[in-house]
Amino acid sequence: MKGISEKDRPQMAYHPQYLESFLRTQHYILHMDGPLPFHYRHFIAIMAAARHQCHYLVSLHFSEFLRVGGDPAWLRGLDCAPQRLRDLDQINKVLAHRPWLIAREHIESQLKSVEQCWNMAELVQAVVLLAHCHALTSFIFGMGVEQDPLAPGTPSLGSYCFCDTANGNLASNSENLRASRRRSLDSSCDSTCLRERMQRLQEEKERRGERRISSQSEHDEDLEVEPTRPSDLSCYMSDPEFGYQDVPRRDEDHSQVFRVQDYSWEVHGFSLVNRLYSDVGHLLDDRFRTVTSVQNGLLTKGQGSDFKRAIWNYIHYMFGIRYDDYDYSEVNRLLERNLKVYIKTVTCYPEKTKTQIFQRYWSQFNPAEKVYVNLLIMEAKMQAELLYALRAITQHMIS
Repeated sequence: MKGISEKDRPQMAYHPQYLESFLRTQHYILHMDGPLPFHYRHFIAIMAAARHQCHYLVSLHFSEFLRVGGDPAWLRGLDCAPQRLRDLDQINKVLAHRPWLIAREHIESQLKSVEQCWNMAELVQAVVLLAHCHALTSFIFGMGVEQDPLAPGTPSLGSYCFCDTANGNLASNSENLRASRRRSLDSSCDSTCLRERMQRLQEEKERRGERRISSQSEHDEDLEVEPTRPSDLSCYMSDPEFGYQDVPRRDEDHSQVFRVQDYSWEVHGFSLVNRLYSDVGHLLDDRFRTVTSVQNGLLTKGQGSDFKRAIWNYIHYMFGIRYDDYDYSEVNRLLERNLKVYIKTVTCYPEKTKTQIFQRYWSQFNPAEKVYVNLLIMEAKMQAELLYALRAITQHMIS
């Protein structure tokens, strides 16, 4: 797209330590052992990406859903999916746009459904997937990939996610990609454990394939043809007009203020998610710590740490999260207006990211800095959503 040349389409590989952490987490929640079946995971990812009109990510998981044996009929729309996925739509909607509205009642409604219900471990994995994909759509729009997915330097959709590639060039960086994946897998478990898990995964895929072939023989012929990817993603959601609104001011509604001193990722969220969804707490914590500890002399020279904290806290501020020990005048001092507009757009309504916003924002930073700002946006947004969801789960568990 205009405003982003080929040399200005850098991606996560500018920050290899973070890339490794990201790939490790994404691989674990999508492809490794967990409470949810694999086709459920990809359908949930479709639901999440659709909330922000991210055709790029929807298309990726559309293909993956079919590859792991998902029922093609589900892809016609949310109404064709199982009841408990339809029930999850309410959490998806609120978490994507106004996470401060997530309450204990949302969690209880998923666990006490009359027809089908989630267990707690399944629901936690679903919430992690939703938050991961909501945040990833911001990165996709923020880097201009959704707006121009076939531009030079951006890989085709296929079975790869653009952010899995090094610097957006699949062919010339395949060795780097394979090396990153090997390191990610090796750090998840030892080689023996990995072989056992991969063998179980392959056996499950083969069983799913056999069931799918058997099932298809009993259906009409039209189900044997891969469904057409919808141009209108509203079929995967309810209430498509629901979107972000500014959090009510503190003096208007005290109940909307989320104080990190009362509920934080480090003290509360990490232990809860790790207990209910084994190991994922460590992986997420590594992502958060890695992105905020990047030491490369980027941004504002001697004020790099202050600049990073200003971006992080500004994003949390927009979601109603407050740090009592932070002076919010620092946000206005360190972040100039065009950058704040860019951050708010990519964070709160990424689907509205337009060329003009890029042109005003891109001129300030070199390629590595552009990527890094978008990584901060992605991780701060994901943590904000998780904090609200996990707090609601905690409230349910202690009630």
